[in-house]
Amino acid sequence: MKKENRRNILFRYGFIVLMILIVSARITYKLIDNTIISADKWNEKAMKELSRIDTIPPVRGNILASDGSILATNLRIYTPRIDFRCPKFDEKAYRAAIDSIADSMAVYFPQRNAKQWREHLEKPLATPDSARSRSYPVIKGISHEESRLLCTFPFFKRKRRYTGLKVESELARVRPYGAMARRSIGAVGMTKENSCIHGIYGLEKALDSLLYGKPGVAKKVPLTKAIVNWTDIPPLNGYNVRTTIDIKMQDIVENELNKVLEYCNADWGVAVLMEVASGDIKAISNLEKSPIPGQGFIESMNRAVLGYEPGSVVKTISMMIALEDGIVNNINEVITTGKSFAYAGGKPITDSHGVGAMPVREVIERSSNIGMTKIITRKYGANPGAFYSRLKSIGFLEPMHTGIAGELRPRIDSLPNNTTGRIALSRQCYGYATEIPPIYTLSIYNAIANGGRYVRPRLMYGIEGNGIDTILPVTYIRDRVCSESNAAKMRSMLKSVVWGDHGTARRLRSEKVEIAGKTGTAYMIENGRYNLSKKRLAFCGFFPADKPKYSCIVLTSNPKENARGAASTSGEVLKNIAESLFSRGLLDNSSDYKASPGEQRAPHPTMYAAIDRSRNGKIMQHLGLGNSKAVLAHPAKTTSGVPDVTGLGLRDALCSLENAGYNVQFHGAGYVCGQKPAPGTPLKRGQTVTLTLRE
Repeated sequence: MKKENRRNILFRYGFIVLMILIVSARITYKLIDNTIISADKWNEKAMKELSRIDTIPPVRGNILASDGSILATNLRIYTPRIDFRCPKFDEKAYRAAIDSIADSMAVYFPQRNAKQWREHLEKPLATPDSARSRSYPVIKGISHEESRLLCTFPFFKRKRRYTGLKVESELARVRPYGAMARRSIGAVGMTKENSCIHGIYGLEKALDSLLYGKPGVAKKVPLTKAIVNWTDIPPLNGYNVRTTIDIKMQDIVENELNKVLEYCNADWGVAVLMEVASGDIKAISNLEKSPIPGQGFIESMNRAVLGYEPGSVVKTISMMIALEDGIVNNINEVITTGKSFAYAGGKPITDSHGVGAMPVREVIERSSNIGMTKIITRKYGANPGAFYSRLKSIGFLEPMHTGIAGELRPRIDSLPNNTTGRIALSRQCYGYATEIPPIYTLSIYNAIANGGRYVRPRLMYGIEGNGIDTILPVTYIRDRVCSESNAAKMRSMLKSVVWGDHGTARRLRSEKVEIAGKTGTAYMIENGRYNLSKKRLAFCGFFPADKPKYSCIVLTSNPKENARGAASTSGEVLKNIAESLFSRGLLDNSSDYKASPGEQRAPHPTMYAAIDRSRNGKIMQHLGLGNSKAVLAHPAKTTSGVPDVTGLGLRDALCSLENAGYNVQFHGAGYVCGQKPAPGTPLKRGQTVTLTLRE
């Protein structure tokens, strides 16, 4: 028996020794193979790994408003995800906690109610275990604080291995002001040419070389325990670009354009506000009717730099050239117009506001097609192609380089010296047979307002970062497009469009600010022919008329109800913008209630209502207003539902509604003149109340 055990033990030891020898031999062989036989192959692989170069992406620069406010920046966002196939995922505990999780989500993330959150959280459980998601998003794009808050909800506060919860993060490009000037600011994404993130439209694209920065270089370095990434050349972060956009003015322009587009039920509209002296684009808005019913108007393609037939706003350019070229020396000269004018055998030209005769100074005021044609053809009728050359000589056909991506140049054909050319010239001079981007038309009106100096419109004010902080100088397309005296004559003619007895925009007269400008109407082309039932309406001008500070152009496309004229649509937008700027003291007018007798004095203010009703008296006493004041009616007290905040300023309204547990959205500026849902409406905590403000 002992011999049998001894034999078994020796056999086992022998087997073990044999296995050790085999393994040792294998190790010895691999050692010799790696260090001697196959050394070249492994050295090549090592060198390949060590020579691998990785690109370090730079941090993209911010886009800033004129006051330094951030219009576009980088923000790290978080997405909590659940791995439903995690080995230790506790499904039983998850099912038991779903109702509690849904209730918590509904309170802190009210974009869904509790029932909708429950359905969202239960959805993965309806599939077989083997097909369940390993990365199911609980909610996307939340902040770091919100992701930490979510981890305190029922079930999620357990250890990660039992919940399968993981939080992913990524850098995203965000616009703190939402849709404000969205098309002009632009967006980023992967391009066809490059998998890196670059600008795809707007300023993000036009200034991508500045915003993107310069990538860095990392290489592999062998250390004692591992091969690690080593930054060889650090990335150069993108520059911050300061734009000329003024947040207050942008808000005014967008709101006023939106109001009129909704009122007249137009297809789209565009408005650009520019500072006369510098060419700084202070606000730009492109709104289009949303294809989704009930969504109203949304930011759309940047039509400010796309070409359209402008209509009669071009008459201003034609008249300016006529004055400069000496075609007209006396603006009081009377021109016979009649009912129609069949120039060069073409289709008779007519006027919608026709009279038998008028002085030259009234051609713009009355918007006379016949008068404009008769003036321009005096010189250019014998050589129509010279009109194109004249426009080119003033710089009107050159690239603007505004900083807006997608900018097009005007399409104005060089005409042949024959009958066809003469007929085409007779149409070009009052706005047809051309395609001119609104920004180009605005640039000429701005030059007239600027005493003839042709300043270049711009959207970029300066750059900062990487040790650089610079302001870009004001530049000029041409030093002048006309003389100071002719610019003064043009300003007088454009003022008469609003303030003259026969002006086509008399409805735009304002007691607050004098406006000068020109209406323009162009029929829209469909299937190669003019559709006489669809119009594109324009108004371009400047204000205050005698000392212009801002110029502005507005286009409204295909209004279908309430208002269908150029003055009542586009002109009304410009008028409302001018009055809103005046009411905020942005036209060099005083907004100081304690102005001295020699200064411009604003009327005593209307006080907003307040939660603390004694506040109005304290303000009146502090400002020395005496009893000359008006106070908006204080909101009625509500015992349940949505509190009444009508008449309150935004700060008080936010305080009242947020204390009641509601989220708030608002439009406009000033005091609350309307709220949805109405006061007293039963509404769950966490839902949204929308306020309408006005001044």
